Amino acid sequence: MTSNAHYGSAGELLAAMAAGSTSSEELVQHALARIADINPRCNAIVAVDAPAALAQARAADQARRAGAACGPLHGLPMTVKDCFEVVGFATVNGAAECRDHRPQQTAPAVQRLVTAGAIVIGKSNVPLYALDLQTFNDVFGTTRNPWDLDRTPGGSSGGAAVALATGMVPLEVGTDLAGSLRIPAHFTGICSLKPSFGVVPTAGALGPVPGDRRRPDLVVAGPMARRVADLRLALDVMAGPGGRDAGGWRLSLPPARASARHLRVAAWLDDSNCPPAPGIAAVLARAMAALRGAGVTVSETRPAFEPAAHFQAFFQLMYGEMSAGFPEPVYRAFSTAARRADPAVPWTPLVSMPAAVTQSHRDWLRACEDRERYRTAWDEFFQQHDILITPVAPVSALPHDQRPFEQRSLRLGGRAVAYMQQTFWCALATVAGLPAVVVPVGLDAEGLPVGVQIIAPFLHEHTALELATLVEELCGGFRPPPD
Repeated sequence: MTSNAHYGSAGELLAAMAAGSTSSEELVQHALARIADINPRCNAIVAVDAPAALAQARAADQARRAGAACGPLHGLPMTVKDCFEVVGFATVNGAAECRDHRPQQTAPAVQRLVTAGAIVIGKSNVPLYALDLQTFNDVFGTTRNPWDLDRTPGGSSGGAAVALATGMVPLEVGTDLAGSLRIPAHFTGICSLKPSFGVVPTAGALGPVPGDRRRPDLVVAGPMARRVADLRLALDVMAGPGGRDAGGWRLSLPPARASARHLRVAAWLDDSNCPPAPGIAAVLARAMAALRGAGVTVSETRPAFEPAAHFQAFFQLMYGEMSAGFPEPVYRAFSTAARRADPAVPWTPLVSMPAAVTQSHRDWLRACEDRERYRTAWDEFFQQHDILITPVAPVSALPHDQRPFEQRSLRLGGRAVAYMQQTFWCALATVAGLPAVVVPVGLDAEGLPVGVQIIAPFLHEHTALELATLVEELCGGFRPPPD
């Protein structure tokens, strides 16, 4: 196979199969060989079923030769983040107690890809319970960033991002709460789509307790790829109601509000709560200059809410969602910590955690009311603008730091801040359930990838993808990491 099989887009590989210039079996064999070659260095893939994948590929090729109807992903190999239940694989979710969790059904988001013809050849690594901004666990070890093996690819979809960045597979699927699709894409130089809340079903994506079937309040599932066009391809397959909802309604996402060069673009590229590092700021400035040079009107403005209060609301909502999934001893420890907390200590994401995890239902409902006010502010903002561009994170890929969260920190704007402060920009789209695309726009002074976050109105995925396609064209898009 040529190097295009390493880094070709899903669309290109599907077209090659349709033209008869390659086969599903060849693509699966290539993916398996690539994993065998690259994975020992990066540790992205934690499970592979080669015999089953090859058997499915041969069946796909035979069906094509017989003239059978082919789905839009017919014969395409892919891997899946190891928080999703997939029949034929253990779903470990980074937890030793889940080593033997063998699901009886496949998560709907993944099943839709399989029904469309995709072949799941393996699972990609996650942190413990998929709850970290890095990707390491005691079961499978540490996933390393191919741009610098001493750095993290981010989390929690870190294994998925590395599998794409190194050309192991052309398509992945992950989840996102605090940036788990977006930060790994930014750290590794690939593309991802966080859909609007509710657009893609999240059933079968494990939390800390296997079998937990609660509907999430913030978490979404979405695709990751090397090219923006592949995000669109996967979204068209994955989107739609799931479970009981599927019996009563259908989803029809609106088209893009305008062609890319006619979209009303706003840019919010700096904030004292989370100032981007100079290297990030420089790359984003070049990307904005490229857009303006292409005739896009870009205004520097932001929604009318107080950023620090919004960030605090994000953590109250997020910790509230996580609370029921914590084992009882963990919850009791948080309850004890909340009772002993000193109210005079300034707010940080970690300081707020015990009280937010153990908050009353009344307090959670008040936080939900705050969320509705933020949604209204976004609605008003998007009456005048079609897109908001922001950083994904204030830094590029960070060195591995596997200490407990409370011992980690970052330096932003010349001061030490909590490690979770880097989620400030991702929280913007999470709280209101907005769609956000991440697309690479260049390298910083250290030679590390930098992405940009493109936020659109609720249910306007195609507006975000429309601009992302132009940004990809202007800024060069995906580039392979150095050998």
